[in-house]
Amino acid sequence: SSNGSISPDARARVLRAAEELGYQVNFLAQGLNRQRSHLIGVIVSRISDPFRSALLDALLNEIQRQGFQALVSEIHSEQDLAHTLRRFTQFRVSGVIVTSGQPPEALVNECVQQHIPVVGINRQPTIPGVDYVCSDNIAGAELAADQLLRSGCRRFGWLNHSPSTWAGRMRGEAFSRALQARGVDVERNLAILACPEEGYTGGFQAAALADEALEGIFCANAQIACGFLDGMRQRGKQAPEDYQLIGFDNTPPTAQYSYQLTTLHQDVAAISRQALARLQERTVDPLQPSRTTWVEVTLIHRRTSPFII
Repeated sequence: SSNGSISPDARARVLRAAEELGYQVNFLAQGLNRQRSHLIGVIVSRISDPFRSALLDALLNEIQRQGFQALVSEIHSEQDLAHTLRRFTQFRVSGVIVTSGQPPEALVNECVQQHIPVVGINRQPTIPGVDYVCSDNIAGAELAADQLLRSGCRRFGWLNHSPSTWAGRMRGEAFSRALQARGVDVERNLAILACPEEGYTGGFQAAALADEALEGIFCANAQIACGFLDGMRQRGKQAPEDYQLIGFDNTPPTAQYSYQLTTLHQDVAAISRQALARLQERTVDPLQPSRTTWVEVTLIHRRTSPFII
């Protein structure tokens, strides 16, 4: 342990001997002694999704940079989430980061009672004692509305899967409000395009039913947008010649030549830094009020809605 009283020379000799013997520190046992391990629990789902994968990668880098190790668990249901959260408390983790699902309030209260901080990323801020780090969905939707209006679009579409995530719903509602605030009659000139399923396939299928008169379309995420682009190509329609399209996430595929998608960029590195900062703050002051941190998003101009001077 590094907590005891030992001279630097003696400590150096012990470490040399341990290295020669191949001794490895048992951090779980150390956690039992300290009432807390060096582990940060990370709860994820649909890790094959490009944005979720990029976010996890950024979280792992930041967790290691801060001197911790990540304990990652992929969930497939709310029951999985509850089970995983309880297991994390048994591992005496130093904190929990939830990137998917909404943890049961009773379990969060258990974490609070054990002084285990919990942070939700892009989750709806509803549970007392939990801190949240979210991309600024409202500002992103306003950037999309401004870009499409400057490009001359007058008939708009909002493309998302239903049921949507909280973040997706927030983007759509903010897009509608932004258009209305800028003089658009959203009752007549904003169409809601529903994807029959999530991701690329849902976007591709939605393109088959899209009204050809729509001029500017905002998508809830990048995968839906890429699927929609390909679906419209199958109909002989190209962006930006026939319509303009803006996505959300800025995942690596969106920059590929075949897509060149104009998109809102979520800064996963900044999100990860803020998540670790909130964990550390709540470790120091477990009873502080819940806090929501909004991380800036930026519009990346590419082919599907070019930059307008």
